[in-house]
Amino acid sequence: MSRLVSWRSWAVLLAVAAGAALLALLVTSIQLRRTRRALQQLRASIHHQPRTGPVATTGRVVRAVVQGAARLRDEGLSGMLSGSLEELVQWARDDRAAIVRVAAPDGSVTFFFSDIQDSTALNERLGDQAWLGTLHAHNDIVRGHIESTGGHVVKTVGDGFMAVFGDPVAATDAACGIHRSLAAPRNRRLRHTPIAVRIGIHAGPAVSRDGDYFGRNVALAARVAAYASGGQTLVTAAVRDALADHPTLRTAPCGPVELKGIAEPVEIWSVAP
Repeated sequence: MSRLVSWRSWAVLLAVAAGAALLALLVTSIQLRRTRRALQQLRASIHHQPRTGPVATTGRVVRAVVQGAARLRDEGLSGMLSGSLEELVQWARDDRAAIVRVAAPDGSVTFFFSDIQDSTALNERLGDQAWLGTLHAHNDIVRGHIESTGGHVVKTVGDGFMAVFGDPVAATDAACGIHRSLAAPRNRRLRHTPIAVRIGIHAGPAVSRDGDYFGRNVALAARVAAYASGGQTLVTAAVRDALADHPTLRTAPCGPVELKGIAEPVEIWSVAP
């Protein structure tokens, strides 16, 4: 009888262990599926990595995935994909060599920043899945116009783009093309959910002897973009002067404006075809 009880006890223990193992496998499977979905969403937010060598590129991808995963955990998808001109300014430092290669013969670089107006509210209204589709369509348009006019995309963060050009006219042509494409989009999703981007363009030296011009010019271009309204391109004096002989583009003064983090008021102009 004691042997029978012993075998029954072992049978119960084995059954419990088997059940626990199956439950653990089920939980692990669910976690793997969630992780896979999160990685797919992260891939959607990490678009073009600068071609500065496999080691540098891999490091940036790993860093972006870690940062994105933390934001996904803490803020959800809406927080991770919110536009951030501030983050784009930080990323510019990693792509310094590529930016210098784009510089004009006189050493100047045209800095281009854009993001979607009221993107956070739009994300909330659409929901994450629909917002991702809208974001992809927007990104295709912006990247297409930047690259077709000879620009180099430094980085994208959420709905924000930072790009550099060797020519202010090319950067402005890209901006006007983006506005035209978004005003009359071919994409069905964008026709259903119209969006408008704000764009800021500034040209200046890529790197000075003390290394300060680089940071100042990048920050200034980002501030100009932040001051713009949806559907508007704003430029600084350096860009406006380069557009003086453009056959189709016209500029209108917006007066000196106070920009966050910039000590002196900045003269800016709006650009229209």
